[in-house]
Amino acid sequence: SRIIMWGFTTSTSINGKDSWFKSLFVRKVDPRKDAHATLLTKNEESNLYKIQFHNVKPECLDAYNKLCEEVLPSIHADKYYPCELVGTWNTWYGDQDQAVHLWRYRGGYPALTEVMNKLKQNPEFTAYRKERGKMLMSRRNQLLLEFSFWNEPVPREGPNIYELRSYQLRPGTMIEWGNYWARAIGYRQHNSEAVGGFFSQIGNLYMVHHLWAYKDLQSREDTRNGAWQQEGWDEVVYYTVPLIQHMDSRIMIPTKASPLQ
Repeated sequence: SRIIMWGFTTSTSINGKDSWFKSLFVRKVDPRKDAHATLLTKNEESNLYKIQFHNVKPECLDAYNKLCEEVLPSIHADKYYPCELVGTWNTWYGDQDQAVHLWRYRGGYPALTEVMNKLKQNPEFTAYRKERGKMLMSRRNQLLLEFSFWNEPVPREGPNIYELRSYQLRPGTMIEWGNYWARAIGYRQHNSEAVGGFFSQIGNLYMVHHLWAYKDLQSREDTRNGAWQQEGWDEVVYYTVPLIQHMDSRIMIPTKASPLQ
């Protein structure tokens, strides 16, 4: 059989012992001039996302969370700022003493620029950044776009735990990844665990983030095991693993300020 999406063509036939090598080396991508962002995103929408990773001094984590709870929801709720706080978490398993924030900018890069310029004039936010700086060991961020075939993240009631699975892909494989996951996401909707899927535009490039929600760790285990019982899931995994250079998983707990609970 053959799959053709966004101008990408690949064979899914498995022919004995050489199939693994074909999955590694035999990839045909039809030449075209479209950027990855145009091919993979919701073209009628122009949502831009920013994900922030803050590594907090261990003794400051409680004070950091309290500070964020006092400031971030007010920006989220103020229509003066064209941005929304999608979620804010502490990492439970993975990098310790880490906070993760995900923001959405409806209107793309102009909205991001507008928010940045307005926050520079906000004395409360300036004081927040100064106080926050005393609590951090390091920080980094990325600007992301959302895959067209994933759900748009919307607030949800808890309690839930969240898993952020981050994949560093081999350069040139983003469309191939999207081709397979456009089909794979259908296998992962049964327990409403799929929250959002994104790929980087600025920051670490060829980086993909998948965000999942589960009731607890056992629910996560059961849901993931259940996917293997569905015909086709194993093939998706088989063909996407060779695209990955590095992958990472964080289990995160939402803070009180998070719309995703």
